Amino acid sequence: MWRNHYRTAITMSAVFFAVLLAVLTSSLQVGVFDNLIKNVVSFYNGYVQVHKNGYWEEQILDNVFDDKTLLQDKILSVENIGSITPRFESFVLVATDSITKGCLIVGIVPSKEDVITQLKSKIIDGDYLGDYDTDILMSKGLAERLRVGLNDTIILLGQGYHGALASGKFRIKGVLEFGSPELNKQTLYLNLPVTQEMFGAPNKLTSYVIHLKDTRAMNATALSLAHLLDANYEVMTWEEMMPEVSQHIKTDKGSMYIIFMLLYILVCFGIFGTLLMMMVERKYEFGMLVAIGMKKIKLIYLLILESSFTVITGCLLGIGISVPIVWYLKVHPIRFTGEFAKTYQEFGFEPIFPTSTDSSVFIEQGLIVLTLGLILSLYPIIKVIRLRPVESMKKM
Repeated sequence: MWRNHYRTAITMSAVFFAVLLAVLTSSLQVGVFDNLIKNVVSFYNGYVQVHKNGYWEEQILDNVFDDKTLLQDKILSVENIGSITPRFESFVLVATDSITKGCLIVGIVPSKEDVITQLKSKIIDGDYLGDYDTDILMSKGLAERLRVGLNDTIILLGQGYHGALASGKFRIKGVLEFGSPELNKQTLYLNLPVTQEMFGAPNKLTSYVIHLKDTRAMNATALSLAHLLDANYEVMTWEEMMPEVSQHIKTDKGSMYIIFMLLYILVCFGIFGTLLMMMVERKYEFGMLVAIGMKKIKLIYLLILESSFTVITGCLLGIGISVPIVWYLKVHPIRFTGEFAKTYQEFGFEPIFPTSTDSSVFIEQGLIVLTLGLILSLYPIIKVIRLRPVESMKKM
């Protein structure tokens, strides 16, 4: 193989760049879709929610339900459910001395909410809520719109449970920044008991947000939970709550399959081109070996060893070099600006394209290129089987 090391290096390079390109493309695809789902799930919605039946179609305070320890225990009895957090959500007017704006207010149990949505990590100014605080957390965009900041006081006005007046005056304890522009523009967080008291709905909830141990079993878990609970409750996955986002991801995945097919075709042409060059260069050599008595089966065995070595080595080098590149692009993702960024923000997504460092990306793409390389390596074997020594040497 090293008698003509340039030829061997070119063959390995073809496989190496094929693996590198396939891994980068695949990790970018997985990373982008994971980031889209993270925008939907970890920022706010969670993977699964439980509401009173009919709440999602008509999100009014008449469709709340009682917070029961027995109900929570029943939900947690499902094997794949790791934790739950209760919420009380509604819409209010938030006012300062000169500005008023409508916004979403969310009553939470701070310690439980942080487990599911990592809300505490989104604090950019001030402090996170304690479980007995009566202060409020405000999103960055809303604070800028109202021209308020840390320790300022705001007034909330809304309609409470059964038509009662909901109002209150609260100090801003912390400012949050979300990756989702939509949440950044309109979100307030209060302690759950304070929210329930303001709306005149003691011990009432609008939803349970559920954290899963294995997110791949989301649909099966939701189905099991729906069978466990009675007809008074509805169990919904994030895909059901946000079908437009789910459809957007499925459409993008479909287009990516076409891109991958084109990529693999290019990979095949690249590898096949080097094998074709190798056969043209070695035709005289193979013809001479067969002419002096070497059996074709031994020559075939030799070609299999050479092809396997070059393809496997190229794959390992490609995976090895791609790891630091993928890691760097995960830590420093591609960030878009301009009109493209605005389009993403309109859907509520961060305009960034991170990569995924999931080991399955490297293994899967490495195996695909390895398989393609080994299949294409059958070409030299077929040419040796059909080889006629005299004609091979004459043509040279």
